[in-house]
Amino acid sequence: MIAKIEQDQKRFREIVRGKVRENLRKHMSNGDLIGRKGNKPVSIPVPHIEIPRFRFGRRKTGGVGQGDGDKGTPIGFDPNQPGQGDEAGNLPGEHIMEVEVSLEELAQMLGEELELPNIEPKGKENIESRVDRYTGIRRVGPESLRHFKRTYREALKRQIALGTYCVDAPCVVPVREDKRYRSWKSRYEPDSNAVIIYMMDVSGSMHSEKKELVRLTAFWIDTWLRSQYQKVEVRYIIHDAQAREVDQHAFYHTRESGGTSISSAYQLCAEMMRESYSPADWNIYPFQFSDGDNWEDDNAECAQLLADEILPFVNLFSYGEVGSPRSYSRFLKVLTRLKTEDDERLVTTRIRTKDGIYDAIKAFLGKGR
Repeated sequence: MIAKIEQDQKRFREIVRGKVRENLRKHMSNGDLIGRKGNKPVSIPVPHIEIPRFRFGRRKTGGVGQGDGDKGTPIGFDPNQPGQGDEAGNLPGEHIMEVEVSLEELAQMLGEELELPNIEPKGKENIESRVDRYTGIRRVGPESLRHFKRTYREALKRQIALGTYCVDAPCVVPVREDKRYRSWKSRYEPDSNAVIIYMMDVSGSMHSEKKELVRLTAFWIDTWLRSQYQKVEVRYIIHDAQAREVDQHAFYHTRESGGTSISSAYQLCAEMMRESYSPADWNIYPFQFSDGDNWEDDNAECAQLLADEILPFVNLFSYGEVGSPRSYSRFLKVLTRLKTEDDERLVTTRIRTKDGIYDAIKAFLGKGR
């Protein structure tokens, strides 16, 4: 009976997981998911999942096209059902269930739905770290790893089977054969690190809606890359005509009124890489977000900095043009000219609305770099 219940619970979790994955595009545009803190799971609303059960019908109530009815009455109308009738009722309506999903599961669903290839990290591939994970239960082991619930359950099952369990005076005493212990497996993984460098234009043309697109896109980038690396550092650069490093809160809430000089952000990014992140040891991922309104005389310097001081040393450089109604900005055309068929390190895309986040993540991370 216990095994059957566990099988039913596992099946129900698979159904819920399938519903989350089915609506992943919609969830990716939902800013409420970003409210999680630390390693706590995120809550995702999953509507229209009902446990199968028998329903008793009402006899002699007629069916479609039977019995009396008033002209204009909708078929199947029942004023006693939730949400129907002209007056306020006291019956419950349909409820939306919230399920908790860990970020690890969310990253796995993201990779499956978008068909993202696993990243092959560079760096310290010859240095491996040992990772121990508890994977099951066994009959032998140290007392420090004894599983008390499993041990108690085995003892209870044995006494019930032998007929020695007394309901009026319950006493469950485990013997050696009842004891169960946690088992583990050791796995050796490459010790690799990654750094994400976010760059964003905060000039007057980058209003709050555009920054919200950046915030949502960055959440899913973080979720995927953290599932691929043991250690991930995140740095934030904002710029108008000048660039500076800030913390996460200032990155999403700072707005300036000056002009735009993207090369200042590229210079600061290149300086960070030289001082703190050797490409021999680190997997480097710069992500830049702008609406494309760059000072035209600055475009040539941006192209030179990107080609000489950034692209040769990174795993991937991604540029996302957010919220721009134009088909292509001049700055996006500058980056497009730098792209070659043999080099997949430079990726550009446009994110006009929240619905475009799904396609942007696939464009950014679909190369497996």
